[in-house]
Amino acid sequence: MFTIDIPYKGLVFSNRFPWKIGIVSFMAYPDMMAGKGDIVNNIKTIVKDPFFDSIEICRLTEEQWAAAKPLIGSKTVARGMQPDLLSGKINLNSTNRDDRRKAIELVKKEIDLTTTWGIKNLAVCSGPDPGPERRTKEKGILAESLEEICKYGAEKGVKIFLETFDRDWDRKLLIGPIDDCLDVVKKVQRKCANISVMWDLSHAPLLNETPEVLDSAKDFLGHIHIGCAKKVGDKFLDTHPVFYREGAVNGVEEVASLLKKLLEINYNGMVSFEVKPEEGQTAESIITTSKGVLFSAYSKVVSEILCS
Repeated sequence: MFTIDIPYKGLVFSNRFPWKIGIVSFMAYPDMMAGKGDIVNNIKTIVKDPFFDSIEICRLTEEQWAAAKPLIGSKTVARGMQPDLLSGKINLNSTNRDDRRKAIELVKKEIDLTTTWGIKNLAVCSGPDPGPERRTKEKGILAESLEEICKYGAEKGVKIFLETFDRDWDRKLLIGPIDDCLDVVKKVQRKCANISVMWDLSHAPLLNETPEVLDSAKDFLGHIHIGCAKKVGDKFLDTHPVFYREGAVNGVEEVASLLKKLLEINYNGMVSFEVKPEEGQTAESIITTSKGVLFSAYSKVVSEILCS
Protein backbone atom coordinates (compact mmCIF):
# COMPACT_ATOMS: atom_id res chain seq x y z
CA MET A 1 0.00 0.00 0.00
CA PHE A 2 0.98 3.65 -0.23
CA THR A 3 -0.15 7.00 1.16
CA ILE A 4 -0.70 10.22 -0.75
CA ASP A 5 -0.59 13.79 0.55
CA ILE A 6 -3.12 16.16 -1.03
CA PRO A 7 -2.88 19.92 -0.38
CA TYR A 8 -6.31 21.50 0.12
CA LYS A 9 -7.13 25.02 1.35
CA GLY A 10 -3.80 25.45 3.06
CA LEU A 11 -3.90 22.02 4.67
CA VAL A 12 -2.34 18.72 3.67
CA PHE A 13 -4.54 15.65 3.79
CA SER A 14 -2.89 12.24 3.96
CA ASN A 15 -4.84 9.30 2.60
CA ARG A 16 -3.81 5.67 2.44
CA PHE A 17 -4.62 3.62 -0.66
CA PRO A 18 -7.56 1.49 0.50
CA TRP A 19 -6.85 -1.82 -1.25
CA LYS A 20 -4.04 -4.30 -1.05
CA ILE A 21 -1.88 -4.35 -4.17
CA GLY A 22 -0.60 -7.34 -6.09
CA ILE A 23 1.14 -8.12 -9.36
CA VAL A 24 1.00 -10.93 -11.91
CA SER A 25 4.61 -12.10 -11.73
CA PHE A 26 4.52 -14.21 -14.87
CA MET A 27 3.37 -11.25 -16.94
CA ALA A 28 6.04 -8.91 -15.58
CA TYR A 29 8.56 -11.71 -16.18
CA PRO A 30 7.00 -13.57 -19.14
CA ASP A 31 9.79 -16.16 -19.39
CA MET A 32 8.37 -17.64 -16.21
CA MET A 33 5.44 -19.09 -18.17
CA ALA A 34 7.89 -21.25 -20.11
CA GLY A 35 9.78 -22.19 -16.96
CA LYS A 36 12.75 -20.05 -18.04
CA GLY A 37 14.80 -17.30 -16.47
CA ASP A 38 15.72 -16.81 -12.83
CA ILE A 39 12.25 -17.60 -11.51
CA VAL A 40 13.13 -17.61 -7.84
CA ASN A 41 14.94 -14.28 -8.08
CA ASN A 42 11.99 -12.78 -9.97
CA ILE A 43 9.71 -13.78 -7.12
CA LYS A 44 12.20 -12.44 -4.61
CA THR A 45 12.31 -9.06 -6.38
CA ILE A 46 8.55 -8.71 -6.12
CA VAL A 47 7.99 -9.96 -2.58
CA LYS A 48 10.83 -7.81 -1.22
CA ASP A 49 9.12 -4.72 -2.61
CA PRO A 50 7.03 -3.17 0.20
CA PHE A 51 4.66 -1.70 -2.39
CA PHE A 52 3.18 -5.16 -2.99
CA ASP A 53 1.01 -7.21 -0.67
CA SER A 54 0.48 -10.10 -3.06
CA ILE A 55 2.03 -12.01 -5.93
CA GLU A 56 0.30 -14.13 -8.57
CA ILE A 57 2.40 -17.04 -9.78
CA CYS A 58 2.29 -19.52 -12.65
CA ARG A 59 3.21 -23.20 -12.51
CA LEU A 60 6.32 -23.82 -10.41
CA THR A 61 8.30 -26.97 -9.73
CA GLU A 62 8.57 -28.32 -6.21
CA GLU A 63 12.19 -27.20 -6.18
CA GLN A 64 11.34 -23.66 -7.27
CA TRP A 65 8.66 -23.34 -4.63
CA ALA A 66 10.97 -24.72 -1.94
CA ALA A 67 13.46 -21.98 -2.81
CA ALA A 68 10.83 -19.25 -3.09
CA LYS A 69 8.70 -20.06 -0.04
CA PRO A 70 11.14 -18.71 2.59
CA LEU A 71 11.14 -15.39 0.71
CA ILE A 72 7.36 -14.93 0.70
CA GLY A 73 6.94 -13.80 4.30
CA SER A 74 3.46 -12.41 4.96
CA LYS A 75 2.65 -11.75 1.29
CA THR A 76 -0.44 -13.40 -0.20
CA VAL A 77 0.22 -15.83 -3.04
CA ALA A 78 -2.31 -16.70 -5.74
CA ARG A 79 -2.04 -19.23 -8.54
CA GLY A 80 -3.01 -18.05 -11.99
CA MET A 81 -3.98 -20.99 -14.20
CA GLN A 82 -5.05 -18.92 -17.19
CA PRO A 83 -1.78 -19.53 -19.12
CA ASP A 84 -2.06 -23.30 -18.54
CA LEU A 85 -5.64 -23.40 -19.81
CA LEU A 86 -5.01 -21.10 -22.77
CA SER A 87 -1.74 -22.57 -24.03
CA GLY A 88 -2.86 -26.14 -23.47
CA LYS A 89 -6.26 -25.53 -25.10
CA ILE A 90 -7.81 -26.89 -21.91
CA ASN A 91 -11.53 -26.24 -22.08
CA LEU A 92 -13.77 -26.26 -19.02
CA ASN A 93 -16.83 -25.70 -21.21
CA SER A 94 -16.08 -28.42 -23.75
CA THR A 95 -19.03 -30.45 -24.99
CA ASN A 96 -16.64 -33.39 -25.31
CA ARG A 97 -16.97 -35.32 -22.06
CA ASP A 98 -13.36 -36.57 -22.07
CA ASP A 99 -11.89 -33.15 -22.80
CA ARG A 100 -13.99 -31.55 -20.10
CA ARG A 101 -12.96 -34.21 -17.58
CA LYS A 102 -9.33 -33.60 -18.48
CA ALA A 103 -9.78 -29.88 -17.79
CA ILE A 104 -11.51 -30.42 -14.44
CA GLU A 105 -8.91 -32.92 -13.27
CA LEU A 106 -6.06 -30.58 -14.25
CA VAL A 107 -7.49 -27.84 -12.04
CA LYS A 108 -8.14 -30.26 -9.19
CA LYS A 109 -4.57 -31.53 -9.42
CA GLU A 110 -3.29 -27.97 -9.17
CA ILE A 111 -5.50 -27.37 -6.14
CA ASP A 112 -3.95 -30.46 -4.51
CA LEU A 113 -0.45 -29.19 -5.19
CA THR A 114 -0.81 -25.53 -4.29
CA THR A 115 -2.77 -26.14 -1.10
CA THR A 116 0.17 -28.16 0.19
CA TRP A 117 2.13 -24.96 -0.38
CA GLY A 118 -0.42 -22.89 1.53
CA ILE A 119 -1.85 -21.19 -1.57
CA LYS A 120 -5.61 -20.75 -1.27
CA ASN A 121 -6.48 -18.50 -4.25
CA LEU A 122 -6.70 -19.85 -7.80
CA ALA A 123 -7.79 -18.11 -11.00
CA VAL A 124 -9.17 -19.75 -14.14
CA CYS A 125 -10.69 -18.76 -17.46
CA SER A 126 -13.26 -20.33 -19.72
CA GLY A 127 -12.58 -22.14 -22.95
CA PRO A 128 -13.22 -20.79 -26.47
CA ASP A 129 -16.43 -19.09 -27.49
CA PRO A 130 -18.49 -21.61 -29.49
CA GLY A 131 -20.62 -18.94 -31.18
CA PRO A 132 -24.01 -17.47 -30.31
CA GLU A 133 -25.99 -20.64 -31.03
CA ARG A 134 -24.11 -22.69 -28.42
CA ARG A 135 -23.24 -20.10 -25.79
CA THR A 136 -26.12 -20.83 -23.46
CA LYS A 137 -25.39 -24.55 -23.48
CA GLU A 138 -21.66 -24.11 -22.90
CA LYS A 139 -22.21 -21.57 -20.11
CA GLY A 140 -24.22 -24.30 -18.43
CA ILE A 141 -21.39 -26.79 -18.96
CA LEU A 142 -18.87 -24.28 -17.60
CA ALA A 143 -21.02 -23.76 -14.52
CA GLU A 144 -21.14 -27.53 -13.95
CA SER A 145 -17.34 -27.77 -14.27
CA LEU A 146 -16.78 -24.89 -11.88
CA GLU A 147 -19.29 -26.27 -9.38
CA GLU A 148 -17.32 -29.51 -9.22
CA ILE A 149 -14.04 -27.61 -8.91
CA CYS A 150 -15.41 -25.27 -6.27
CA LYS A 151 -16.81 -28.09 -4.16
CA TYR A 152 -13.43 -29.79 -4.33
CA GLY A 153 -11.61 -26.56 -3.51
CA ALA A 154 -13.95 -25.70 -0.64
CA GLU A 155 -12.82 -28.82 1.19
CA LYS A 156 -9.30 -27.36 1.14
CA GLY A 157 -10.26 -23.74 1.81
CA VAL A 158 -9.58 -22.59 -1.76
CA LYS A 159 -11.23 -19.62 -3.47
CA ILE A 160 -11.80 -19.75 -7.24
CA PHE A 161 -11.81 -16.66 -9.48
CA LEU A 162 -13.31 -16.66 -12.98
CA GLU A 163 -11.69 -14.03 -15.18
CA THR A 164 -13.41 -12.14 -17.99
CA PHE A 165 -11.58 -12.25 -21.34
CA ASP A 166 -12.39 -10.87 -24.78
CA ARG A 167 -14.78 -12.67 -27.09
CA ASP A 168 -14.26 -10.98 -30.47
CA TRP A 169 -10.66 -9.82 -30.86
CA ASP A 170 -7.81 -11.96 -29.58
CA ARG A 171 -8.44 -14.75 -27.05
CA LYS A 172 -12.07 -15.13 -28.17
CA LEU A 173 -13.28 -16.94 -25.06
CA LEU A 174 -16.77 -17.82 -23.94
CA ILE A 175 -16.28 -15.64 -20.83
CA GLY A 176 -16.43 -13.06 -22.08
CA PRO A 177 -18.54 -10.06 -21.12
CA ILE A 178 -19.26 -9.34 -17.47
CA ASP A 179 -22.95 -10.28 -17.82
CA ASP A 180 -22.11 -13.77 -19.01
CA CYS A 181 -19.49 -14.16 -16.31
CA LEU A 182 -22.10 -13.18 -13.74
CA ASP A 183 -24.58 -15.69 -15.16
CA VAL A 184 -22.07 -18.48 -14.53
CA VAL A 185 -20.80 -17.27 -11.16
CA LYS A 186 -24.32 -16.72 -9.80
CA LYS A 187 -25.32 -20.21 -10.85
CA VAL A 188 -22.30 -21.77 -9.16
CA GLN A 189 -22.74 -19.66 -6.04
CA ARG A 190 -26.14 -21.24 -5.42
CA LYS A 191 -24.20 -24.26 -4.18
CA CYS A 192 -20.64 -22.96 -3.71
CA ALA A 193 -19.75 -19.70 -1.98
CA ASN A 194 -16.05 -19.88 -2.90
CA ILE A 195 -16.23 -18.45 -6.43
CA SER A 196 -16.16 -14.84 -7.60
CA VAL A 197 -15.56 -12.64 -10.63
CA MET A 198 -12.14 -11.36 -11.68
CA TRP A 199 -12.44 -8.24 -13.85
CA ASP A 200 -9.48 -6.96 -15.83
CA LEU A 201 -9.19 -3.33 -16.93
CA SER A 202 -6.85 -4.56 -19.68
CA HIS A 203 -9.67 -6.55 -21.24
CA ALA A 204 -12.28 -3.82 -20.90
CA PRO A 205 -11.51 -2.13 -24.26
CA LEU A 206 -11.72 -5.50 -26.03
CA LEU A 207 -15.13 -6.09 -24.45
CA ASN A 208 -16.36 -2.52 -24.97
CA GLU A 209 -16.79 -2.28 -21.20
CA THR A 210 -15.98 0.45 -18.69
CA PRO A 211 -15.82 0.27 -14.88
CA GLU A 212 -19.50 1.22 -14.85
CA VAL A 213 -20.33 -2.44 -15.54
CA LEU A 214 -19.07 -3.29 -12.06
CA ASP A 215 -22.26 -1.90 -10.54
CA SER A 216 -24.01 -5.12 -11.46
CA ALA A 217 -21.10 -7.25 -10.24
CA LYS A 218 -20.43 -5.57 -6.89
CA ASP A 219 -21.74 -8.48 -4.82
CA PHE A 220 -19.77 -11.05 -6.85
CA LEU A 221 -16.50 -9.22 -7.49
CA GLY A 222 -13.44 -10.88 -5.98
CA HIS A 223 -10.38 -9.49 -7.75
CA ILE A 224 -9.29 -6.70 -10.09
CA HIS A 225 -6.47 -6.59 -12.63
CA ILE A 226 -5.09 -3.24 -13.79
CA GLY A 227 -3.34 -2.86 -17.12
CA CYS A 228 -3.73 -2.04 -20.80
CA ALA A 229 -4.98 -3.52 -24.03
CA LYS A 230 -2.92 -3.04 -27.20
CA LYS A 231 -4.37 -1.38 -30.29
CA VAL A 232 -2.64 -1.95 -33.61
CA GLY A 233 -4.43 -0.25 -36.48
CA ASP A 234 -8.09 -1.11 -36.06
CA LYS A 235 -7.44 -4.29 -34.05
CA PHE A 236 -7.20 -4.93 -30.32
CA LEU A 237 -4.68 -7.38 -28.84
CA ASP A 238 -4.56 -8.93 -25.36
CA THR A 239 -0.81 -8.40 -24.87
CA HIS A 240 -0.86 -6.25 -21.72
CA PRO A 241 1.59 -3.48 -22.69
CA VAL A 242 2.57 -1.09 -19.95
CA PHE A 243 0.98 2.35 -19.70
CA TYR A 244 2.21 5.04 -22.14
CA ARG A 245 3.55 2.44 -24.56
CA GLU A 246 2.64 3.02 -28.22
CA GLY A 247 -0.76 1.44 -28.81
CA ALA A 248 -1.51 1.00 -25.11
CA VAL A 249 -5.19 1.58 -24.37
CA ASN A 250 -5.77 2.82 -20.81
CA GLY A 251 -4.01 5.46 -18.78
CA VAL A 252 -4.36 7.56 -15.65
CA GLU A 253 -7.91 8.61 -16.53
CA GLU A 254 -9.13 5.04 -17.01
CA VAL A 255 -7.41 3.80 -13.86
CA ALA A 256 -8.88 6.71 -11.91
CA SER A 257 -12.35 5.85 -13.23
CA LEU A 258 -11.86 2.28 -12.06
CA LEU A 259 -10.69 3.31 -8.60
CA LYS A 260 -13.60 5.73 -8.24
CA LYS A 261 -16.06 2.98 -9.13
CA LEU A 262 -14.42 0.56 -6.68
CA LEU A 263 -14.92 3.14 -3.94
CA GLU A 264 -18.55 3.66 -4.95
CA ILE A 265 -19.38 -0.05 -4.77
CA ASN A 266 -17.43 -0.57 -1.52
CA TYR A 267 -15.10 -3.10 -3.11
CA ASN A 268 -12.89 -4.73 -0.48
CA GLY A 269 -10.77 -7.11 -2.53
CA MET A 270 -7.33 -6.68 -4.03
CA VAL A 271 -6.06 -4.91 -7.14
CA SER A 272 -3.13 -6.31 -9.11
CA PHE A 273 -1.03 -5.03 -11.98
CA GLU A 274 -0.93 -7.16 -15.10
CA VAL A 275 1.62 -5.58 -17.41
CA LYS A 276 4.21 -7.09 -19.74
CA PRO A 277 7.52 -5.78 -21.07
CA GLU A 278 7.82 -5.17 -24.77
CA GLU A 279 11.04 -4.98 -26.76
CA GLY A 280 13.64 -2.83 -25.01
CA GLN A 281 11.79 -2.83 -21.69
CA THR A 282 12.57 -4.53 -18.40
CA ALA A 283 10.25 -5.83 -15.71
CA GLU A 284 11.62 -3.24 -13.32
CA SER A 285 10.85 -0.35 -15.68
CA ILE A 286 7.25 -1.38 -16.37
CA ILE A 287 6.60 -1.97 -12.67
CA THR A 288 7.90 1.51 -11.87
CA THR A 289 5.69 3.03 -14.57
CA SER A 290 2.64 1.16 -13.29
CA LYS A 291 3.23 2.35 -9.74
CA GLY A 292 3.37 5.92 -10.98
CA VAL A 293 0.08 5.56 -12.87
CA LEU A 294 -1.67 4.08 -9.84
CA PHE A 295 -0.32 6.84 -7.61
CA SER A 296 -1.43 9.55 -10.06
CA ALA A 297 -4.84 7.98 -10.58
CA TYR A 298 -5.56 7.68 -6.88
CA SER A 299 -4.34 11.24 -6.25
CA LYS A 300 -6.78 12.41 -8.90
CA VAL A 301 -9.67 10.51 -7.29
CA VAL A 302 -8.95 11.86 -3.79
CA SER A 303 -8.51 15.41 -5.09
CA GLU A 304 -11.87 15.24 -6.86
CA ILE A 305 -13.55 13.98 -3.69
CA LEU A 306 -12.07 16.82 -1.62
CA CYS A 307 -13.17 19.40 -4.15
CA SER A 308 -16.68 18.08 -4.70
